[in-house]
This record gives sequence, structure tokens and C-alpha cells, in this order.
Amino acid sequence: MNTHYRDTRKIDPTRGATLGDGTPNDQDRVEIGPTQLAFNEWAAAGLTLPNLPAMRAWRHQRLIDAVNTRGYGGILMFDPLNIRYATDSTNMQLWNTHNPFRACLVCADGYMVIWDYKNAMFLSKFNPLVSEQRKGADLFYFGRGDKIDPAADNFATEVADLIREHSGGNTRLAVDKIMLHGLRALEAQGFKVEDGEELTEKARSIKCADEILAMRCASHSCEAACYAMEDAARAGVPKGNMSEDDIWAVLHAENIRRGGEWIETRLLSSGPRTNPWFQESGGRIVQNNEIVAFDTDLVGAYGFCIDISRTWWIGDEKPRADMIEAMQIGVEHIQYNMDMLKAGVSIEELSRNTHVLPEKYQKQKYGCLMHGVGLCDEWPLVAYPDRMVPGSFDYVLKPGMTLCVEALISPEGGDFSIKLEDQVLITEDGYENLTKYPHDPALMGR
Repeated sequence: MNTHYRDTRKIDPTRGATLGDGTPNDQDRVEIGPTQLAFNEWAAAGLTLPNLPAMRAWRHQRLIDAVNTRGYGGILMFDPLNIRYATDSTNMQLWNTHNPFRACLVCADGYMVIWDYKNAMFLSKFNPLVSEQRKGADLFYFGRGDKIDPAADNFATEVADLIREHSGGNTRLAVDKIMLHGLRALEAQGFKVEDGEELTEKARSIKCADEILAMRCASHSCEAACYAMEDAARAGVPKGNMSEDDIWAVLHAENIRRGGEWIETRLLSSGPRTNPWFQESGGRIVQNNEIVAFDTDLVGAYGFCIDISRTWWIGDEKPRADMIEAMQIGVEHIQYNMDMLKAGVSIEELSRNTHVLPEKYQKQKYGCLMHGVGLCDEWPLVAYPDRMVPGSFDYVLKPGMTLCVEALISPEGGDFSIKLEDQVLITEDGYENLTKYPHDPALMGR
């Protein structure tokens, strides 16, 4: 039987020119995306795929509307996640976070230009909403040395020309993050630089139907990776030679296998290293009959962040009574706070009406009650009442927001912590918990 290239070049030979998410059915496509494993798992779970062209159009329009509502001439973005939001293209995302070589300008009329690495301007051409690809936004010392100023002047001149042509010369320009020389060059061009981070965070906070579908898919893949990590830990830890890093590596590998992208932190620890929380994964050999706790902080399929936390008891004995008590309080804390979620509730109201942890857990409680989530941890933040700054988040929840609800039950001076976190969608009539991963039955006292 002959094998034809027209079949082998496809990710799924049973489909036509496009996949169910509207992207090319092409093994050689430029845009990154889910793998065959992810697509098969989503199909088995009955998940509906997003329409990515429609999602990109929604995001583009959100930025245009945000620019015009504020009376700006455009939004100039250097943050790689904002560029991902605007263009759905990526380029060395983590390297770009500390060597900002990409920029994206969305003008008031919707004209969108991306400045990319000089040898990689093809990376966004799959998206017809990107009007132009250019080079020259790399304004950091490593790349430019002592000649940053001329490069910054050239870049700012290009921005000014585009704003004149597509925004009527409106010099109120929103900028999210920019290097010092770039800021000075823009101001020398007569721009009044406005807060682009405020604009992008609020634009991103409301998700359209296709973004929610994409997040559901990413959540399913993240949880599949967590199950693989749990299976590995339960099989490996009793043998006495499995480190925290050995366990954590499974999550990374399984994320990548499904088309996920990276993990933002290293928050997995075991036994006494769970207290205080925020000790990062290391070479400690996990002992049998110990707690393992983690926070995924995972950028997964379609670039969506799935930020969930779980705590496991691994061993053949029962966990201590104080561990079970802490776990049960943590689950109660999350559920109580989650039940307050609905469209129209104010963020400060959530803070003031929170479930109150017992005194012994107060000092080491988590840094926030809840936070937004999308392409990463996002606006808004819901603080505990003793950490709330009045007026900082004077807003109400809206349908389409997605939030992570947190709990850290960590006795001061103790030898364990319980870390829990669920990801939630705000709906028209309440909320939906997108997280399906179960709580450890041993720690729940079952």
C-alpha cells in the first residue's frame, strides 16, 4: 500500500485541511499547538475545541475597544504574554521575558504591527490580523551595547509614523513594559505614555466562549499530567530513591507531551520542606509516609495557564490528625470562598466576607484569597482583609472572568503545610469550578 505525502504531512490524516480548532492540519505548521495525544484525550472526554481564528479576532477587538474607550492612539506591548494575546504567536517566550526583543503595536484603527527577532519575522504570518512584521524593538544592553540610543530613536520614529497614519496622530500611547531608552525615545517623539498594563490586564480579564473552551482543554491536559505525576510519586517514593525533582519532572514532561509550553515556578516540596511554603523543588529524597504539595503554575495547551494546587499523602500509614484537620479546613476555606463568587459581587466584598482561618494558621496564610488567571496569573487580586488596600481593586466580578481560589494551611513552626487551589469560571448565574482533580482521601480522613 502506498503512503502519500498528502497524508503523512497531516497531524490527523482522517481530517481535511483544518483541525477542529480551525488551525491547519499540517505537521509543518509554524504556529504551536496541541499534540495528537491531547486531541485524542479531549475527544475521549467529549470536550469541544475552540475556534482559534474566532478567538484571535475577539482578542484583537478587545484591544481596539480598550484603546478607543480610553482615548489612546494605540497600545504598545513588550510583555510576551500581551504579545501572545494580541497575535497568538510566540517566540522564545521565557528568553523574551528578560531580553525584550519583541514588541507589538495595535493602533486605534486596528492596524497591528509586530517587531520580532530579525530572523524570525515569519512566526506571526499565520495570523492575518497581524498587518506587518518588522525588526528593531530590541532595546536591551546585551544586544545593543553602547548604541541603544540610536536604535531606540529609530524604533520610536517608526511608532510615531504608524500612529500618525493609523490613529490620527493621537500621542496618548499606552505602553505596558519598556526599557528605559525606549521610554525616553517615545517621550522625545512627543508621546504621552499611558499605563498599558492597566489596559491589557482588564482587556484580558474577560474571556470569550472560545477562550473558555481552550481553557477547558488546557485544564484537562494539566490534570492528566498531574495524574501521571501522582502515579509516578506513589510508585516511586516507597522505593526510597525518588526526589522532589524526579516527581516535578513528570509534570513538565507530560505538559510538553500534550502541547503545553512551560511552568512558571518550581513549587513542589515534601515533608518538612512544605513549611514554610514557597521552598522550591529540589533534590531531597521524598520519604515514605510524607506530604507532597505542589502548585502547577503551568502554561499549557493554547498558552492557557492552569494554576491548581493539591497536597498528597504518600505512604502506607495514616496521616496525623493535625494534617487531616488542616486539609479539611483548607477544603472548607476554598469552598466557602468559592460559594461567594457571582457576577456583580465586589472584590472588596469578597475580602471582607472571607472564611476566617483559625488563629494558628493566620501568620502563614497565603498571599491572596483569589486571583485572575488566563495566559498567566492575571488581574484582579483578591486580598485577605488584613492585607486589603482600599481602592486598589474597587471593581465587581463579571461573567467570563476566571479566578483561582487559594488556600495555604500552614501552622507556624510546624513540619507540614497543606496547599490547595481551584480554577473557577464566573458565569451569568454564579460560578463553575473548572478543576476536577480530587482531594487526597487519606488527608481528608477517609
